[in-house]
Amino acid sequence: MHDEYIPYGRQQILPEDIESVVSTLKGNLITQGEIVPQFENGISEKVYSKYAIAVNSATSALHLSCLALGVNKGDIIWTSPISFVASSNCALYCGAKIDFIDVDPLTGLIDIDKLRIKLDIAAKKNKLPKVIIPVHLAGTSCDMEAIDALSKKYLFSVIEDASHAIGGTYNARPVGCCDYSSITVFSFHPVKIITSGEGGVATTNCNVLAEKLRILRSHGIVKNPNKYIMVNEGSWYSEQQLLGFNYRLTDIHAALGLSQLNRLNLIIEERNKQLIFYKKLFKDLPVDFLSIPKNVKSSVHLAILRLSQDYKDKYKYIFEGMRSKNIGVQLHYKPIYKNPY
Repeated sequence: MHDEYIPYGRQQILPEDIESVVSTLKGNLITQGEIVPQFENGISEKVYSKYAIAVNSATSALHLSCLALGVNKGDIIWTSPISFVASSNCALYCGAKIDFIDVDPLTGLIDIDKLRIKLDIAAKKNKLPKVIIPVHLAGTSCDMEAIDALSKKYLFSVIEDASHAIGGTYNARPVGCCDYSSITVFSFHPVKIITSGEGGVATTNCNVLAEKLRILRSHGIVKNPNKYIMVNEGSWYSEQQLLGFNYRLTDIHAALGLSQLNRLNLIIEERNKQLIFYKKLFKDLPVDFLSIPKNVKSSVHLAILRLSQDYKDKYKYIFEGMRSKNIGVQLHYKPIYKNPY
């Protein structure tokens, strides 16, 4: 790769990562072995959750989270329009309807005041959401305490889309601890904070949800004799109890993720230093960075710039100009509802 190219995102693979994967490849099992549970335990310890369920992508984790919470045809799910399409597609997979909550332009996060207004209107129309999916854009947590208070008033569940945010904190607690949500979802795609190649995880403190997520990720099949519905016919016996999916993570992917998890704190510190550097570098230019609330430590998955009003009509020129100089910028995001689908 050209020395002067600045990529939008690129995984960092160190010798210990390679060693971890090779060791797994030399083992007896490369899927459904011991490494996935080790990775899950490592995630739980890092984010202070009781349970972590690893799957093959954050999209799969979002889908299973909706299913575990009983999202079905006719239900209404709200999320942020400023996100990757998976944040809304997960509800559509379940046959639910999707709607959007406007964001605060200073943070890019769900606007709590507008959420309150929208909920009040929905309550009067008897069209409240079953689940709200706040998106922790760029690694910065939404105001989860406020969202939790509203969930108790209006009786909806919360799935945190923290695909950008592993390693971040809110109120001095790790994102993913699920203090204010039923489930939190992380992504381990190569452009994210740490990577397992492809992969995701759902964390929760509810044993019922955890068990349902585990069953759903593996075809809906149960192999625990204590939980069979029908008569156990022998040691070979298992039974499909739900319509699940093949969303399992392999031990190979988990080995890479587990190795990278060991240096998560160092990665977060470095990303925050880079953000400070960028802010100094751009301080005299007509741009603003998204604000980070004082009670949040962002994982800084992205450093998002907003052009000043005077330069909005020059957006394409600036964007393409940076790319022509081998600076790998990207748009985050075209509002989901503006896609043709």
